[in-house]
Amino acid sequence: MSNIKESYQLAKQRFSQIGVDTEKAIQAMDILPVSIHCWQGDDVSGFEPSNTALTGGIQATGNYPGKARNATELRADMEKAMSLIPGSKRVNLHALYLESDTPVERNEIKPVHFANWVEWAKQQNIGLDFNPSFFSHPLSLEATLTHANKEIRDYWIGHTKACRRISAYFGESLNTASVMNIWIPDGMKDTPIDRYAPRQRLVEALDEAISEKLSTKHHIDAVESKLFGIGAESYTAGSSEFYLGYAITRQTALCLDAGHFHPTEVISDKISAVMPYVERLLLHVSRPVRWDSDHVILLDDETQAIANEIIRHNLQNRVHIGLDFFDASINRIAAWVIGTRNMKKALLRALLEPTPMLRQLEIDGDFTARLALLEEQKALPWQAVWDEYCERQNVPVGDKWLQEVRHYENSVLSKR
Repeated sequence: MSNIKESYQLAKQRFSQIGVDTEKAIQAMDILPVSIHCWQGDDVSGFEPSNTALTGGIQATGNYPGKARNATELRADMEKAMSLIPGSKRVNLHALYLESDTPVERNEIKPVHFANWVEWAKQQNIGLDFNPSFFSHPLSLEATLTHANKEIRDYWIGHTKACRRISAYFGESLNTASVMNIWIPDGMKDTPIDRYAPRQRLVEALDEAISEKLSTKHHIDAVESKLFGIGAESYTAGSSEFYLGYAITRQTALCLDAGHFHPTEVISDKISAVMPYVERLLLHVSRPVRWDSDHVILLDDETQAIANEIIRHNLQNRVHIGLDFFDASINRIAAWVIGTRNMKKALLRALLEPTPMLRQLEIDGDFTARLALLEEQKALPWQAVWDEYCERQNVPVGDKWLQEVRHYENSVLSKR
């Protein structure tokens, strides 16, 4: 018996003593997908023939060599990353990752421009998610869906409609609903006089943009708020309150991004606060460092708290987990692997928590024991269960995955 098997058997016995079945936890991991964002692989550049500079308050800092230059390279890089990550996965695309030999206006993009992505997803046995791209475009420099100019506003409404059809195409082709997230950078650098009119326009624009009825078996709309952005420090039209109200009244999913709130706020606490009112939740898990800086996520307290909230309240079928970070200062494939494995580790640890025991202590008012056992369970041998899970999934155990990334860097990335 290997050391991994021996360690797992000991861990299995230890967890059984507190009423946790490690086999059930491993089985649950197989049906808990994490949607991996494509834009980590090329610093949110996209592949539009008329590629423009990154705008919309988004910054990818660093210049690590070897970034993907086209969709073929990006798919190869993602394929390599996914081979090092255990369990169920999805891939999240932005509209600017279309494939076309000639320029295509964003309000005219079609499913055919993403046909190669769908065929690839079939080969990888994964689902696809989608996002309209309201940034890095000449018509997005002032505003998009809130723009006072109706022609510009209509352009972005048309873009959203086109994206919804592509999202539905993903869902129908892959037999798993595509979650399409709507985020716009619209806001103002300094204090506005009229905060209301742009939001009125945004309501009307969104209503028009999502007016076409699409089957939720294929497509799910989501809306995402933000506190502020570069160039929109004083006012953001799509605030948390705005989109919470919109999601409730229009029955869309609500997206909570870990970096889109005040530095003293965390989205883990917001999950249970909004779920009584919205049917579905989309999470963008990232790591803000003093601001929405989209660092690679760690296995830190907030990542763990997010996973705990999902598992403790049995929200797996209503919460869609996506990642959203883009670090250009380190190997981009390693960033995917580190971040996604950390999210999955957090989910496994949540599944290994003796939640019924802890909940009963809370009901009984024994807060002393609740705190004591919460802390003691942090030292339980969850790592042995993770290692066993990775081995069963035929992905590297421990840090061995880094050797494969280094080899790929030397044989593929260094030649770009």
